[in-house]
This record gives sequence, structure tokens and C-alpha cells, in this order.
Amino acid sequence: MASIQIRRYRDADTKAVKDIFTMGISEHIPSSFMHLLKQPPTQMVLMCVFCALMTSSKSFLLPILAVTLLLAGARQFVVYMFNCYIDTSLKKDLDNISGTYMDKKDSCFWVAEVDGQVVGTVACLPNEDAPACLELKRMSVLRSYRGMGIAKTLCQTVADFTRDRGFAAVILFTSVVQTDAQKLYEHMGYQKIRQFVVPELAAKITNFTLFEYRLDLQKDKKSE
Repeated sequence: MASIQIRRYRDADTKAVKDIFTMGISEHIPSSFMHLLKQPPTQMVLMCVFCALMTSSKSFLLPILAVTLLLAGARQFVVYMFNCYIDTSLKKDLDNISGTYMDKKDSCFWVAEVDGQVVGTVACLPNEDAPACLELKRMSVLRSYRGMGIAKTLCQTVADFTRDRGFAAVILFTSVVQTDAQKLYEHMGYQKIRQFVVPELAAKITNFTLFEYRLDLQKDKKSE
């Protein structure tokens, strides 16, 4: 059995943390593309283009080619959205992890290490809109190390840290396409308290929904 250690972030972990974050976010591109295809406006556009070209050209080839190009363009649009989010995150808190999480009160960043290799991350910091809560962020575990209980341990680390500092709850945000994350958080006792579409135009077009979860620490007993 591999030896798993949860420890606080060190500056030498920067590259590993960024790589884990980038790979973890990129994994959701296929499911986000499928989410886009399931939206009624997307299906309507594809159907209208196909029918219009089928009627005007009297040929299967042109409409099929057009729909194929539209699908390829839609996938590139999803890739672009994710790349923008990754770039923004790498330039913000992940470019200065120590300054954002380690040097401030009631904030921290942890890594999961297996046999000397960083394989998972999680962080927390005060939430501006919920002063009584800390927000769990940057949860990610390398795919090849999942199923070992690392994510659960990282979640519990944040809960213990939050409780020790006297906060009432942990909150977090996850997306409609992160179904495995939703199952994990619900298994850990989090309750879904609201959902909303990301306000950016691209997210509205794709109906990209976020879920807010809350873990009430007054009900979360260590003995459970």
C-alpha cells in the first residue's frame, strides 16, 4: 500500500500543483462538449442548418459536412473556454500560492504526496459573501491515484482546519459536468444549497451551471 501524506504547500511544489490543476480541469472538456450538445438551442441550430441545406442542395453531403464543421467549431469553443479559465487561474492565485493561501490568516493550501510525488491538492480561504464560512478550492487528484481515499482525506483536512478556526461551515462551488466531484462532496456530508448559470456570456450560451455546496460543521462530527 502506497504511503499517503497530506502536508502544507511548499514553494517547490508549484510546478506539480499547476500541472495537476491543468490536467484536472482539461478532463472536463469532453463532458462539457456533450453538455453543450444536449442543450435545446444547440440541437435546434444543428437541425435547422441540416434541414435548410438539405432542402436547398438536394444532397446529403453538404448538410452532413456543414453539421460536422459546426460540431468541430463547437468543440473548439469549449476548449477555448476551458483554456481561458486555466490561463486566468494560473495567473491569479496559482501564480502566487504562498501569498494567496499561506501568508494570510484562515487560509491554507495542502498537497497530497505519495512516495514523494505530489498527486493531489486542495485549499481554502475565507469567502467574501459568507464571512462565517471558509471556501474549499483547487481540489484535484491525479487520475491514476484516484480511488485511494486521497480526495476524502483532503476534504476532511479542510473541514478540520475550518472547525479548528471556529468557522461555522465549509462552502464550495462545482459545475454541472463534475459529476464525480458532486458524488464525493455529497458522500462527505455536503448539501447542495443553490445552483446558478455562470454570468459570462459564453457560459450563458452553453447553460453552464454551477452548484454551491455547504458542509455545516456543527452537524459534522468527527465520530461519524
